[in-house]
Amino acid sequence: MVANIGYGALIITFIVSLYGIGAGVYGAVQKKPAFIETARRATLLTFPLLTLAAFSLIYLLVNGYYEFEFVTSVTSSSMPVYLRITSLWGGQSGSLLFWSWLMSAFGSAVMLRKWERDGEFLPWVVVVVMVTLGFFLVLTIFFENPFNRIWQTFNGDVVYSVFQPANAMLFPQNDGRGLNPLLRHPGMVIHPPMLYLGFVAFVIPYAFAIAALVTGRTDDRWIRITRRWTLVAWLFLSLGLILGGRWAYDVLGWGGYWGWDPVEIAAFMPWLTGTAFLHSVMIQEKRGMLKHWNMVLIILTYCLVIFGTFLTRSGVLSSVHAFAQSAIGPLFFAFIGLTFIVSLYLLLRRWDELKSENQLTSMLSREALFLLNNLLFMGILVVCFWGVIFPLISELVTNQKVTVGPPFYERATGPLFAGLLFLMGIAPLAAWRHSTARTLGKAIWKPFLVSVAVVAACLLLGVRDLIALLGFWLCAFVSSVTLYEFWRGANARHKINKESLPVALWRLAGRNRRRYGGYVIHLGVILMALGVIGIELFQTETQGTIPQGGTLSLDGYTITYRSLAEFDTPDGRNVARAVIDVSKNGRFLGQLYPRRDYFYESQQPMTIPGVRSTMEDDFYVLLVDWQPVSTAGATFKIYHNPLVNWLWLGGLVFILGTLIAAWPDREAAEPATARTRSVYVQA
Repeated sequence: MVANIGYGALIITFIVSLYGIGAGVYGAVQKKPAFIETARRATLLTFPLLTLAAFSLIYLLVNGYYEFEFVTSVTSSSMPVYLRITSLWGGQSGSLLFWSWLMSAFGSAVMLRKWERDGEFLPWVVVVVMVTLGFFLVLTIFFENPFNRIWQTFNGDVVYSVFQPANAMLFPQNDGRGLNPLLRHPGMVIHPPMLYLGFVAFVIPYAFAIAALVTGRTDDRWIRITRRWTLVAWLFLSLGLILGGRWAYDVLGWGGYWGWDPVEIAAFMPWLTGTAFLHSVMIQEKRGMLKHWNMVLIILTYCLVIFGTFLTRSGVLSSVHAFAQSAIGPLFFAFIGLTFIVSLYLLLRRWDELKSENQLTSMLSREALFLLNNLLFMGILVVCFWGVIFPLISELVTNQKVTVGPPFYERATGPLFAGLLFLMGIAPLAAWRHSTARTLGKAIWKPFLVSVAVVAACLLLGVRDLIALLGFWLCAFVSSVTLYEFWRGANARHKINKESLPVALWRLAGRNRRRYGGYVIHLGVILMALGVIGIELFQTETQGTIPQGGTLSLDGYTITYRSLAEFDTPDGRNVARAVIDVSKNGRFLGQLYPRRDYFYESQQPMTIPGVRSTMEDDFYVLLVDWQPVSTAGATFKIYHNPLVNWLWLGGLVFILGTLIAAWPDREAAEPATARTRSVYVQA
């Protein structure tokens, strides 16, 4: 009964989405506000309907209805309730339903805004949102239905279907196969929802951009409406990437956080274009420039969101993050192509109306530096996109799938990332419209001296790697400029208003949250860059087999193997847990407990490292192998990861800055005569 309710809700939602598309287009073309209003209400209706479908599936997961294919594939009786709930996005069909549910939530939320000023946008925003939602509902209902039951025909064939086939009966399982052990980490519980939230939220600014192109609104109104939506999307996507890195560091057992995996890159690419968009829209708001470019960026971001979802779910690329091979790949590809062609057509149709109101007057002005910043982001995007699709191209041409590894990405993107860091230090000091080398030099010299002093300190501490010294100089330079900007603004307010410096800084940031939130984001990026430099340039590793009581050393650290216990747990695991002593330069630091968990249900192992963490470094120990008799010894792999925890600290600062920038301002009420009301409102 519950499954029937959920499946029925999916079907009704699909019909409602089709109606919303038709009513929106008809109401806009025929100028019939009543139809536009029903399209808006149809969008609002999708959320409660999909909530019913999602909660129906969660009920089946929690209560162990193993006659359903999806429940059997991702849950088992030994799993705790919270994992059964989160297994909703642990498989292909459930994750598609979850994606649709979140899309309906964002679509409904945007329908609740006040549309008095922007009624002409409404029908086309509805159409874009409902087309996107309808596409995912097609995938869910017709190709990856989470409510499929397991049937067995009289001749022994197993059939997966919502409805009972002829000559078949239910074939329930006694238990499920359980969730993939790699997905049971807390970071993986939160990481997919954050990515999905970022993906679906980017649909909203895209919808307004398309609405602006259709209606011919060539001003920056659509950007101002969607500024906070874009920041929210970017926040969730950033958080998803950071949590994904933490999951990889804790679970995958290779001592790193980012392996340039195709699915990692698939989530990173829309982040790149979204970040470029957030920077370039400021130029349009301030100077009326880059209107074409901003449209291109948001169209690219939307297409890359769908492309990233396609890579994860089609099975065309091998990845630890990807779902199994599926028949939905061609549909994704067709949808991406169709939306890109339609978007490009609308853009070209309005090309002449989107001409810039001003021109670049100085190559050192802030808008010129922001444009260069965008080009660097696009350079990184091109590298990532080429690396991801190269295996597909090579397979088409040579019938062999040739992949590119981390060295390709690191060598190609490293100089581009360094350029972005440098611009983060220069751009805040440049003026709008016109800036000269002399004025920039006057503003830069103090932070520059501080950065040189930091490099000198690094040399005294024994750092000789030129790339590391360049990285530390860039971090010191950008952080000095950013802190100097905070001090300059707060000091000026302190002198004018006679406020204390902390109060002046607080009120200054409160009056311009977007600017100073951006500065906090920059500080977060610098802290993350320190972690990247530490682990990428100074990471060391070793591996060895040692007997009980034996030792293994790395970079002044020494481990002593004490014992190993192997036992079964009530939740269906076989655990092999080692006990090792850790000392540094002869001083005892404590014990670590690296282990290997083997899950009987899924017949998959998971390696859990033992980690000693400080802000200076991580000492990261893996249990690789062991002999049944403890005296025969065990094999350990050790990583020494300097500065890596600055990466996670920087992620927290990064998220804090985004929250500050996205926090609502108290906006002054607009005059009633600001603009003529739309046809929708007049009716």
